[in-house]
Amino acid sequence: MKSSGDGEGKIERKTVEKNRRMHMKNLCLKLSSLIPKDQYSTSKDTLTQEDHLVQAASYIKKLRERIERLKERRELNTSIKRINRDISSEMMIGFRLPVVEVRHDDANLEVVLVSSLNKKFAFHEVISVLEEEGAEVVNASFSVVGDKIFHTIHSQAISSRIGVESSRILERLKKLIS
Repeated sequence: MKSSGDGEGKIERKTVEKNRRMHMKNLCLKLSSLIPKDQYSTSKDTLTQEDHLVQAASYIKKLRERIERLKERRELNTSIKRINRDISSEMMIGFRLPVVEVRHDDANLEVVLVSSLNKKFAFHEVISVLEEEGAEVVNASFSVVGDKIFHTIHSQAISSRIGVESSRILERLKKLIS
C-alpha cells in the first residue's frame, strides 16, 4: 500500500522539474533575443532550442575573434604612436638620416624608414628584402614632413612557425638605405 507522503513527493518533484524546464526555456529565449537577427541563417521562429544555442555559441565565438583582432590593432596603433613619439623627440634633438627602425612583435613586423628628400632609395627593394626574409607586406604608407620622408611598412610572417629575424632585416635594410 502506498503512503500519501509518496504521492506528495512525486508531485513536488514533478513541479520542481516543470519549474526547472520553464526556467531553462526562459533563459534560452533570453539568450536568443541577445543575438542580432542578421546572425541567423534562417527565420528565428523556425529554429529549435538547440539551433538557438548553436547560433549563440557561434556568435560568441565570432565576438571573441573580433575582440582579439581589435586588441592586436590597438597594440599596433600604440606601437606606431610610440615610434612617432620617439622619432619626433629625435627630430627635436637632431639625428642623422636615413633612419631605419624595425619593431617585431610575435608574427607582426613594423619597419619605419626616415630619409631626406634629396636622399632617395628604391622602395621596392625594401619590400623585396622583407619578402626574402619571410615577411608578407600588409600595409605600407609614407608621408612628407618638411624635408623628411617617413615610410611605415606593416608586415606579418608568412609562416608563424618559422617567423622572421628582425635583426637580420634591420642589418640588410641599413646596408640598402645607406
